[in-house]
Parts: sequence; structure tokens; C-alpha cells
Amino acid sequence: MSVGPLLDLIRSSTQEFWAERNRKAFSALFGSPDGRFSKIAAKAVTLRAPEMSADSGVPFAAYIHPSNPPSGPYSGLSFVIFPVTGQPCLIGLVVGTQGLAPDEAILGRPGHARKVQAICSWLSHQGNGGLVAWAKQDPTRTDLPVPEIVTKAWPAYKAVFERYGKEIYALYCPTADETKTETALTAFLDLFFEERGHQPLAGCDPGCRAIRAGWFEHLMPSVERRQVRDLLATRRYAIVQGPPGTGKTRMAIDLLREDYGGRGRSIQFHPNTTYENFIGGLAPVYAAGELGFRFTPVAGFLMDAASQALRDPSHNHLLHIDEINRADLGKILGEAIFLLEATSNSERRIDLPFDFGEPFHRTFFLPVNLHILGTMNSADRSIAIVDVAVRRRFAFVSLWPRMSVVEQHGCLTMQKAFQDLVSIFIEHASDDAFPLVPGHSYFLESNEERAKESLRVNLAPLLEEYLAQGYIAGFSEPIRGYLQELRSL
Repeated sequence: MSVGPLLDLIRSSTQEFWAERNRKAFSALFGSPDGRFSKIAAKAVTLRAPEMSADSGVPFAAYIHPSNPPSGPYSGLSFVIFPVTGQPCLIGLVVGTQGLAPDEAILGRPGHARKVQAICSWLSHQGNGGLVAWAKQDPTRTDLPVPEIVTKAWPAYKAVFERYGKEIYALYCPTADETKTETALTAFLDLFFEERGHQPLAGCDPGCRAIRAGWFEHLMPSVERRQVRDLLATRRYAIVQGPPGTGKTRMAIDLLREDYGGRGRSIQFHPNTTYENFIGGLAPVYAAGELGFRFTPVAGFLMDAASQALRDPSHNHLLHIDEINRADLGKILGEAIFLLEATSNSERRIDLPFDFGEPFHRTFFLPVNLHILGTMNSADRSIAIVDVAVRRRFAFVSLWPRMSVVEQHGCLTMQKAFQDLVSIFIEHASDDAFPLVPGHSYFLESNEERAKESLRVNLAPLLEEYLAQGYIAGFSEPIRGYLQELRSL
């Protein structure tokens, strides 16, 4: 139903009656009960499907903006299929050779590129081990061709890439799996018409929501505690990063309590944390005599954690470092950064400047049963981990806000507020600002009246701080409109 005729056309290896078959496939997309979109949506696009001829160049069929002329070059956003003899049609999103207008607002919006990339990432993840989809980072960059790694993977479409490689910004190469091709086609079409202001008909809703949920997982992936646990088991050193309110610290505490049986500890970094606090150094201790104290070597948090793990080799231990980006980790580690190499074939050791007593004395190493987990707020721009040497030693995992948590614990007001705010960030935030989207913990109040107060006193100040610091300058007006709505609750 609805996309069936278009799917048959894409999977067909013949190009006979090209224009007529495209007209029928296009018509089948609109109107209930069998269409996917309303008849009004049909007015938002025009079909361009030139009949084949020996001198027609690279054949195509495109759904384009209706302001374009009936023939010749066109402009704006288009959904296109490219037929190749003996192969299924290549499916793509393309900028017309005449430029971005009248769709520059769509093509230039960060959300459009973000959603296209998520769809293509999801489709490739659903593939059979090979590249099946590709998306350009910025659809407006019509000076950049489809990369060579893609064109070499799909040699049958060489002529398409040579002619339209700079205008194409998203592609799906159909496989033998008809179901996956239908899914890809539907995802591309739904996004294309959504950007024109048209949603699938109600009868298509379950399939539409399933497809959207699929690619949304690649836009804001969900990460479970067990995944972090398994990562620590193989990599030993990891950092969980994400916006405020996504449950990073809670996950770490639960890991320590539930998965490590409480073996380990949590500490917190801040700008005054030093090498002596973390590794070890000389510290004053009480002593008899004229001065009343003396300096002696005292182990830091990491050395203490390593000592505990060494005394209990049959269990794994966890050192959780909260707000790990609030201090300069490169300085704090010093030469001990050499020890953070989980894949090393031999045990690494460093010499210490003082004798710290049992079990290390003047030689420090990290036992294999000691794992380190940092949690890091991506909204905190004051101090950040930028040292490449440090970054490569930790596996990074991102936590994102989760609608499922809000649906489970939040009232209707909270659910709507969450959906509206996440939509603003998805559509308008730059790549730098996107990780600032507030997490689900701001939206978990179940009582309607308390929810309104919570949004005003907890969420609103955070967004106001974002505005004051210039973090979201590129989309400040939508956020200000959102804040006005919160104040009116």
C-alpha cells in the first residue's frame, strides 16, 4: 500500500515506461485510505520524471518544490531516485543544480542535517555488514562531492556520482532485502514531507513511529548501565559524558553499589584538585617536637584505590571520579598517565619520588582489577578535557535525555515541556550546543501543580544561564519563546 508502487519501481531493473510508472507511483502516495500522505501534501511537491532517451544523460525522477519550472534545471530540496540498468534505483536527497532556494531555510537548519545523518547511520547499522547509506555533514556544501569511499563501494552508480555528486547529500543503496529497502524509502519520504509540513496519515502511524524511534536512537542514543559495565570490563577506563540531568552520577553510583558490590569509592574533582590529592605527595602530619608536625608521604585517591584493589585480587574495584572535567586531568595525572593503557601487553610501572610504604613503596602501578569511571557534564565549558593523550586512554560514552523515563515518571505537563525543548535543540542547535540539551531529570515531577513550579524554578534558570553565557546564541529566540511559555504555566 502507498509506497508499494514506488518500491516496485525502485527495485525494478528495467527503465521502460519510466515517466508513466513514476506518475502512478507518485499518485499512490496520496489520499486515504491507501495513501501515506494527505492529498494536500501532493500540492507541496511536483514530480519531475523525464522519459528516457539515448541522449537524456543521467536519468532520474525527482519530487521538487512546485515553484520550479516544468522542465530544465531546478533548485531547492528534492527527493530523487536514479535508475541504472540491471540495478535497483539509487535513493537520495539532493539539492537542485540551481541552488538552495526556495528551501534554504530547510537545508541550512542544523536539525535537517542532524536527522538525515541519524537516518543514514541507522540504515547502515541495519545493513548486512556493508555500507548501505551515507549522508553529508552539511547539505548546503554543494562544492563537496560524494566521498571516494562511497563511490568505490557502489561502482554501478558511477555516472550518477559524476553528474550529481556535489548536489547529493544523502543516499541509500538498495539491497536484496525488500523490507529494509522499504524501510529506507519510507524514512526518506517521511522526512522529506515532514520538512514540507506534512505528516503521514493516521493509518500509517504505528509504522511511522517505529521508523522514527529507530533512527532517533542514532540521534540521541540510549545507554544502559550494563553497557557501561561491559565497557569497563574490557577497557577498564571510561568517561560518561552528557548534558545536565541525564543521570550520569546516578549511573556511576549504581554501578559501584550494584555491579561492584560497593568495592571502590566516589570522589569529585574541582579546580583545586592536585597531583598530591590524586596520586600522592608530602603532607603535614602531627608529630612531637618544636614544630608539632612533620612532612611524610601520603597516598592520594588513586593510590588508595589501587591499594584496595591489590589486596582483593578476586574482585574488580571501581574508582568513580565525578565532574572529571572540573580539573586539569593532564596535570593531575602527571607521569601516571603512562599507567592508563588498558591494552598494554605488559604491566606498566612508574617510579615515585618518595617511599609510600606498602604495597607500592617507590614503584606505582595500577592492578588490572581497578577500573576508573569519570562522569563529565558537557554543559560545563569552564574546564574541559582537551588533552589528546588523555582522551585516547579513556573510552567515552554519551548519555542523552530519554523520553521513556519522562513518560514513566513525569506528568503530561512535563512530557510536553520535554518534547518541546528537545525539539528546539534538535532543530536549531549547532553541533557545539546540541550536547547542552537539558536531561530528563528536570521533567520527572508527577504532580501537575508541582511540575509547573519545578519548570519555573529548576529548568528556567538553567536556560537563562545558557542565554547569559552565549552558549545558545544561535537559537536564542526559540528558547526565549519557550521560557515565556514556562512562565505562563
